[in-house]
Amino acid sequence: MGAGASVHLQNILRANPAKDILLVADRALLKGRFFKRIEEIIALSGAASHIFCEIEPEPSAETVHKAFDLQQSSGATLIIAVGGGSTMDTAKAVGILATNGGRIADYEGIEKFSIPPLPLIAIPTTAGTGSEVSGSCVISDTQRQRKMSIRHASLNPARYAILDPEALATAPTHVIVHAGVDAFVHAFESYISLQSNVFTDALNLHAIGLIHGNIRQLAANPGNAEAGLAMLAGSALAGMAFGQTGLGNVHCMARFVGARFHLSHGLSNAICLPFVARFNMQANPAKFARLAQAMDKETARLGQRDAAHAAIVLIREMCDDLGIPRSLAAAGVDRASLPDMADACSKAGYEKWNPRYTRREDFERLFESAYAGDHSG
Repeated sequence: MGAGASVHLQNILRANPAKDILLVADRALLKGRFFKRIEEIIALSGAASHIFCEIEPEPSAETVHKAFDLQQSSGATLIIAVGGGSTMDTAKAVGILATNGGRIADYEGIEKFSIPPLPLIAIPTTAGTGSEVSGSCVISDTQRQRKMSIRHASLNPARYAILDPEALATAPTHVIVHAGVDAFVHAFESYISLQSNVFTDALNLHAIGLIHGNIRQLAANPGNAEAGLAMLAGSALAGMAFGQTGLGNVHCMARFVGARFHLSHGLSNAICLPFVARFNMQANPAKFARLAQAMDKETARLGQRDAAHAAIVLIREMCDDLGIPRSLAAAGVDRASLPDMADACSKAGYEKWNPRYTRREDFERLFESAYAGDHSG
């Protein structure tokens, strides 16, 4: 990690020689200086690179199988992913298929494969998903209008992750914002999870401080290397933690909003975040008070409840400062879909992680508040 850390790819390739490499990349990066540097390093290693760049936001199973076809025809024995969460998740899925066979839908769930995937080197160009270090990848099933989570804590993280803030320098502002809030939500939901522990708390609180303290600066200037590295580190810390703790109602709601209305994962999370945070606060006000401290709020003279409420205010202010729409309606969500999405959320199984038990009618009220942009309370 660090500015210029991509140069270490040379040593990684020396230690992991490959004749053919599948290079999975965001199309927008192909003509940029950073991607050219990666291509040059691969060429110097003597390997041939086979580029797959047909990756949409929230990658589909069809896209995964197209990339897998290229891996098979090229004989690539190593994968390098250069891009955001969609790129890294596609690369992970291809690596699973290359060694385990079948269709990617076969591996939906927890530890549904047992053979280690092809080695993956991940170079994130957004500070958001933490996919480079997490044990999950998310692939869209377009036929069923749902997102498949494929999880394996030990086998699914990339073999190597390179965190280089120079990779963020040309990212559009909306990508930085949506990815950055996604990283914040990972840390936030992991921190308040029923499965959290002293170790994940340490990772998540530090991640929350890094992300909250630097996301505005990076959105204002993507070339800010100090803010970029802090965001990449915060995203990775949260990525290490949430695979152990699970996530909560923000991700549960966003999962169905994003799939149904084709909103980015980060934007769906960002819109739902303030409403779910307010709903969850009473389940663990002590943790919310500590959350406010991690976001640099002076709480010494506040009672626990006031400090916990301050965390909700800080989250809402962060979203407002970053230009996040204040309601699902403003993002184009159809109100008629809310009952169906509440039904889906109530059956999704997040009660084992979310700190406040949430009934179907609770989900419907949450969706109604988020739809109307009701930030009262």
